[in-house]
Amino acid sequence: MTTENVITDEQVRAYHEVGFVVIEDIYSADDIALMRQTLDELVESARGQSDHTEILDLEPSHTPDSPKVRRIKSPFENHPVYRKMGKHPKLLAVLHKLIGNDLRMHGSKINLKSAKHGSPVEWHQDWAFYPHTNDDVLAVGVMLDDMTEENGPLLCVPRSHKGPTFDHHQDGRFVGAMDPDQCDIDLNSAVPVTGKAGSCSFHHVRMVHGSGMNTSGKDRRLMLYQVAAADAWDIRGMGRVGSWDNYIDTMISGEPTNEPRTVPTPIRLPFPEPEKVGSIYESQTLLKNKFFSNE
Repeated sequence: MTTENVITDEQVRAYHEVGFVVIEDIYSADDIALMRQTLDELVESARGQSDHTEILDLEPSHTPDSPKVRRIKSPFENHPVYRKMGKHPKLLAVLHKLIGNDLRMHGSKINLKSAKHGSPVEWHQDWAFYPHTNDDVLAVGVMLDDMTEENGPLLCVPRSHKGPTFDHHQDGRFVGAMDPDQCDIDLNSAVPVTGKAGSCSFHHVRMVHGSGMNTSGKDRRLMLYQVAAADAWDIRGMGRVGSWDNYIDTMISGEPTNEPRTVPTPIRLPFPEPEKVGSIYESQTLLKNKFFSNE
């Protein structure tokens, strides 16, 4: 497998300037088929479940007899297929160009926007959830289905990664979302991030983004790998890493380090903690002013 010219210099510049970029054909048709099959098996495991589990986050319309899952939690840590795909040579080739050779997988999830009932995600910045000592941190969106303008694609506000860290609190507690009327940013300028299955989007950790409900007849399943430079450390503390051994276990490229690199960045901590925990969907249910609530 060749990894040369997976990403162009122009695409690297676009990522740094605009804050996101889409690279086609990172994963083959066989790779996507395997990830879809694995995902189908995980969704089927929700049959008989009446509440969220450590791995499954359920849609509000879920019933034990008709499983509907909106998120798979920590697939990189919990399934060998997704661990392997998180170290795919083409993926690493792009990441090396964007944030360096020494890389750690600090989180992962699969968001499932199933046809007709996929939940929206309100406007937010990943940086508000997990600020690090430096912002060489990004999210990779692995498109398991074609992502179109009709099936609830990721929406990114260009160049918002160069601006402030917006308040994600409500009534004094972290709620995991921005109040669209209280942030000085044109949310209507957001660009839909689309692409064919097998493509990947890469968005900066400080990018303002969200997504509407999937009201189409097509599924939109998106694997999200959260990748950080090895010298970017979560400032919420070592407990977020788990242990040094866990830090080593989540390295996907290069060498680990116990010397964090620090740069000045606008930071707000996600404390006091949200009243509802478990996933972004749960914490955002408390948001009073929802941008996507009328869709």
